[in-house]
Amino acid sequence: MSRVLSTEQAKTAIGQVQSIINGGFTEQIAALDAQGKILSDPNVWDGPLATQFRGSTWPETKAALDKAREELEQLRTQLQQISENIFSAGGGA
Repeated sequence: MSRVLSTEQAKTAIGQVQSIINGGFTEQIAALDAQGKILSDPNVWDGPLATQFRGSTWPETKAALDKAREELEQLRTQLQQISENIFSAGGGA
């Protein structure tokens, strides 16, 4: 039989992770995306390094940010489900 344990410390940590994901972290990713879009406009910023930024640096970075945001949302959802399952089964208060 598998052990099921969920302490108050675990409940608090789950809440904190969810808070970080829901709050500042995803907002910061969105803010980076907005600034990246501005810098990708050749009417705002142009030249050899700006072209490199538009052509490879920003698209690669944006893809990584989008993936991180998606994975964080999956983590938040999984933590919520795990928390609900454990606490509804009597694993914690």
